[in-house]
Amino acid sequence: MARASKERAKQQAHGDGDVTQVRARGAAAGDDASGLEQRSENHQIRVRGLAKTFGEHEVLRGVDLDIERGHINVIIGGSGAGKSVMMKHLIGLLKPTAGHIYVDGEDIVPLDDYQLNRVRRKFGMLFQYAALFDSMTVEENVMFPLLEHRKKEMSRAQMKELVREKLQSLGLYNVEQKYPAELSGGMRKRVGLARAIITQPEVLFYDEPTTGLDPIATKNVDEMIAEISEQLGVTSVVISHDMASTFRIGHRVSMLYKGQIVASGSPSEIITNDHPQLREFLEHSGVNVATAEVRR
Repeated sequence: MARASKERAKQQAHGDGDVTQVRARGAAAGDDASGLEQRSENHQIRVRGLAKTFGEHEVLRGVDLDIERGHINVIIGGSGAGKSVMMKHLIGLLKPTAGHIYVDGEDIVPLDDYQLNRVRRKFGMLFQYAALFDSMTVEENVMFPLLEHRKKEMSRAQMKELVREKLQSLGLYNVEQKYPAELSGGMRKRVGLARAIITQPEVLFYDEPTTGLDPIATKNVDEMIAEISEQLGVTSVVISHDMASTFRIGHRVSMLYKGQIVASGSPSEIITNDHPQLREFLEHSGVNVATAEVRR
């Protein structure tokens, strides 16, 4: 309580609303980063002026984006818009040509691999098609991050119990000794999500989570993402071109077009936005915006 009161007092002293000035964690740890960075209580990740060029090909062109803390943030766009490249920057797999990515106030762009690993422990990732290891059982797949990061903190028995709890929380019972090939597409997604949340991340990234699923399985995955967001209070970042899914689960939707964010807002605001590329994208999405199930 005292700590929270001090933080509120600091905000009032600076008079900057939801943004407080805090020293980058890297500087406190003796890294090269120094000075003050902006930390937003409402936004867990803030992207400013992000650019990426591969040779002469400009993929990202000055992206500005705010990822709302504790909400489901969906990034939409057509093929080749730069969505996957954008996500790889957010999780630190790519270095930008220019720009900044602030995670809880810390610019991750100048960090080296060792420093990035510290930040990445905040992240969980559900890959497209779940990306499970075919030669491993469900239990081994879900346990994998624990073996990588918590081996010194947990016994094997504790890991097994945690794996069972996470699987059951997602409606998966008695599947620990099965292999991915024995599971349906929807079940594989749930196993992938169990692996993503096993280390209790603060931010969950979803790469095209409904790709390749039938309409019923798609709605089940949407419900799963919404439930996890509500139960765990995590920040979710979803890369998608599925507008029905986007409108069902998204708190905030941002459209990436030719390497720039051209529209951003709630699903209701996106539906009424008159940006020409957004209107064209919605019209060709197959979703009737007049009757779409929309999160308000």
